[in-house]
Amino acid sequence: MIKVLIVDDHPIVRKGLRQMIEEALDMVVAGEAASGGEALALTRAERFDVLVLDLTMPDGDGIEVLGRLRAEQPDLPVLIISMHPEDQYAVRLLQAGAAGYLSKKETPEKVVAAIRTVVQGKKFFSAHVAQELAKTLRSGSERRPHERLSEREFQIMRLIVSGLSTREIATQLSLSENTVRTYRTRLFKKMGLKREADLVRYALQHGLIL
Repeated sequence: MIKVLIVDDHPIVRKGLRQMIEEALDMVVAGEAASGGEALALTRAERFDVLVLDLTMPDGDGIEVLGRLRAEQPDLPVLIISMHPEDQYAVRLLQAGAAGYLSKKETPEKVVAAIRTVVQGKKFFSAHVAQELAKTLRSGSERRPHERLSEREFQIMRLIVSGLSTREIATQLSLSENTVRTYRTRLFKKMGLKREADLVRYALQHGLIL
């Protein structure tokens, strides 16, 4: 029996995922969490075969939660299920250690198939994501500006466009304000932008707003 941990801050979404999963005779939802912190606590206390993770969490975004999970539970496959554009997030999340990426618009059959795939130690992603992964092997000059950012720069970029101040970002990520300012300077330079308004406009155009 495949033991699944669902991590999503919306009870209705968790209920829907539970119904999808438990219709499969070889799976059971062995736990639910509404935040990354709850998920980490559960994985420390119990054994799960797969974790189904929403990208947007109340105590940190999915990329940060994924990083913490990979550090603590490197053998636990994590399947990301999100409403965010696949072409903007799937590649980065797979590179960060996710086992697969799936849209919340997918059918129950696709969700179940994805879970079975990642539990077998395989990756689950669409043909489109496969093409995007291939593109990352090309030179940096062929990649879009936000794709040239490091994981931390990308994370801070998303927090900036979501409206958080330098102090708030520093608190959320447990960094000093000076460190956040350094990352901020780097990401603006890499993206060729000067103002926050330009960054927000870019994020909106590319579907990067949380």
